[in-house]
Amino acid sequence: MKVAVFRKEHFNAAHRLHNPEWSKEKNVAVFGKCNNEHYHGHNYELVVKLVGEPDPETGYVYDMKILSDLVKEHVVNKFDHKNLNLDVEEFKNINPTAENIAVVIYNILRDKIEAQFDLKVTLYETERNFVEYPA
Repeated sequence: MKVAVFRKEHFNAAHRLHNPEWSKEKNVAVFGKCNNEHYHGHNYELVVKLVGEPDPETGYVYDMKILSDLVKEHVVNKFDHKNLNLDVEEFKNINPTAENIAVVIYNILRDKIEAQFDLKVTLYETERNFVEYPA
């Protein structure tokens, strides 16, 4: 029997969507306000989903305190109140779209969580715009 468990966290971060290989005009045409050279911010909501078999001794799929600590240490502390373009190494050469942020978070957590657990990251950039990885 497989069960899904979820941990929700949030962080606030600034970013700018920009392709340095494009002209200023093309960046503005494609990214609009999100290409603001002075950056803009979001209150991101992150949902981490793990799927696995409950442990017969504890009844836990995964200790939620451990999951919370992992997400806070390796994601929230790294991204919260940061400029993703300037302050987060993973985005030095990657456009920090919601899609790319979700993939980066997944890769960070996948290295920390045992392979026996299925992992999915859902990232809300706004209340109405969100992404999931893997799809």
